[in-house]
Amino acid sequence: MVPPAECCRGVVPAGARSIDEILAAARARLRRLEPEEAHLAVRAGAVLVDIRPAAQRAATGAVPGALIVERNVLEWRFDPRSTSRLPIADRYDLPVIVLCHEGYTSSLAAAALHDLGLHRATDVIGGFVAWHRVGLPAFGPTALLAPSSRTVAPETTRRAFT
Repeated sequence: MVPPAECCRGVVPAGARSIDEILAAARARLRRLEPEEAHLAVRAGAVLVDIRPAAQRAATGAVPGALIVERNVLEWRFDPRSTSRLPIADRYDLPVIVLCHEGYTSSLAAAALHDLGLHRATDVIGGFVAWHRVGLPAFGPTALLAPSSRTVAPETTRRAFT
């Protein structure tokens, strides 16, 4: 990795923040959950949203019952005012738990949901890696998850919204 003092040419623009600063600010707004806490919250009715790209889910595995909404459309699918929202996203008090691979992107995504007014949104500390490490329900990677010409698609075993 390049040391911060050596990575930039010229003057840093006024107001610019590093990704570490942006991530810290996002996480300061969240009550992040350990994987076990997230699992219990889902069992109590929270919505677990896996924002990882399809290729990453195919390569590493997935959580049964997780709602698949890739990161690039998350805000449109969960904004209660959006015409592109999911049917489940019809209220601001919806408990949403965002899951990514290691818990970085999910923090930024959960903060974006907060910006939309979904103040119960949070993420899983350590992401899918931590979820899998503690032995919570997961499947794959399997041939079923890998792209193929077979007629059985991953979306037949879980809900996917892109």
